[in-house]
Amino acid sequence: MDVSPRPISRVAEDLGLVPDDYLPYGRGKAKLDLALLARPHRAKGRLVLVTAINPTPAGEGKTTTSIALAMGMRRLGKNAVLALREPSLGPVFGVKGGGTGGGKASLSPADDINLHFTGDIHAITTAHNLLSALVDNATYFGESIADKGEIDARQISWGRALDMNDRFLRRCIVGLGGKAHGVPREERFDITAASEVMAILALASSHEDLERRLARIVVAHTHQGNPVTAGDIGAASAMTAVLRDALQPNLVQTEEGGPAIVHCGPFGNIAHGCNSVVATRLAMALGDYAITEAGFGFDLGGEKFLDIKCREANIWPRALVLVATLRALKMHGGAPVKACGEPDAERLKKGIAHLEKHLETSKAFGLTPVVAINVFPTDTAEEIALVEQVVTALGARLARSEGFAKGGEGALELAKTVTEVVDATDADPPKPRYVYELSDPPAEKIRKIARTVYGAAGVVFTAAADKSLERFAALGGAELPICMAKTQLSLTDDPAIFGRPRDFTITVRDVRLSAGAGFLVPLTGEMMTMPGLPRVPASRGIKLMPGGKIKGLMQND
Repeated sequence: MDVSPRPISRVAEDLGLVPDDYLPYGRGKAKLDLALLARPHRAKGRLVLVTAINPTPAGEGKTTTSIALAMGMRRLGKNAVLALREPSLGPVFGVKGGGTGGGKASLSPADDINLHFTGDIHAITTAHNLLSALVDNATYFGESIADKGEIDARQISWGRALDMNDRFLRRCIVGLGGKAHGVPREERFDITAASEVMAILALASSHEDLERRLARIVVAHTHQGNPVTAGDIGAASAMTAVLRDALQPNLVQTEEGGPAIVHCGPFGNIAHGCNSVVATRLAMALGDYAITEAGFGFDLGGEKFLDIKCREANIWPRALVLVATLRALKMHGGAPVKACGEPDAERLKKGIAHLEKHLETSKAFGLTPVVAINVFPTDTAEEIALVEQVVTALGARLARSEGFAKGGEGALELAKTVTEVVDATDADPPKPRYVYELSDPPAEKIRKIARTVYGAAGVVFTAAADKSLERFAALGGAELPICMAKTQLSLTDDPAIFGRPRDFTITVRDVRLSAGAGFLVPLTGEMMTMPGLPRVPASRGIKLMPGGKIKGLMQND
């Protein structure tokens, strides 16, 4: 089966859409009308969550597997619709490369999606920086904020955003040059994917909800210690106008012509790491099987998908796909990256313990997991059988995926397995089972995540973290969900610890309030909200070829 990319109108027709339901952006992409959410569902809308073990330099291929799974399901005659995040330009030009899958399991038009796409991330960057400018303007003119007083320039907490890796902007000074040019102060830049505006857009259910959330963003404090919000300085309405079109999800297609809704891209280690609520709801409204993924490992994006996004959107998956590679499991067992492609049963056995922890976590959520082995040419049948033996003993199922090399054909085994698991839930769909209740005290919510999802023995709170929790509770944030900021490389808060560590503690050094997004963010370890470029950036291999094709956006391109 070799399907060339089709006009986006043909993809829309497959979903039962008419021209008034979408706005084309050229031949290969379109914006979907939010009015579709108000219509009765025309499909069964059974949700499948794709997540993974903790990432390693050996690679796991979660997005590639998600795309391959959808392709495989459509080859089986199933109405499957993808709902994925859109890539950030920083990682595209940095170390990761493009975020549209790989090989024969890719999205189209990949160049557009990996670069400017439909302008959503640029709109988020602009809305973020509009708020930054308005905060500084209110400070410059000494504006009195209702009964709260004037903004204290030393207590401005809202930074600026840029969709590019640039370590030199992590800390900088603005307002130099004299009185006419502003108030000198320290400033920071976050990458756009780390912006609270990105998280808000991903969770908003309508333009009205979007404006309410934007208005709640805490941007500064006054000299009297009162919090100042975006609503207080009159920024929310203009920001909503900037984001009007960005709230509409984007329709594209897989390399085999199947529908894919790509929208929003918050990071999974410092935000909640999922595509937008409206995109997932549309995939469920239009597809019998809605396949979505959560960023980084199950301990981060997966947990946040279930405890934050599903709670917010009142949805719950029928099945969980846990992506792993033998190479990554061997790294979790102690193998160096240069040797992880070689047969090594001993290190594989040690690394399987890491997989076992994630399978145990899936049971805590009441979900039936399917382990998807993203197959590499160097994998041996004996080692795959070893993993399958352990997985089966834990009550899960295993399926191989060769989507990178073979597209949908290479994912037929995975597609059949996931279909069987999902279809078996029709008589009794799984009910939401969260790790914590919103009524739990914030510190207890954090402890429950650490113990249940990470396998930690306990949590240590610094004095600064305790003080922040008390302050946010006084502001009415005690019942907000928790969005842990933690390294993606380990179950612990130490990125150098692979495998399945035991008897460790998680240290929460501080807590931030994302009032607009609607969650508390405990900070563990040294979390960077503005990545840096590697010594040899991926951008050096990107080139515009004769005829307009861009080479080098994807790894191994």
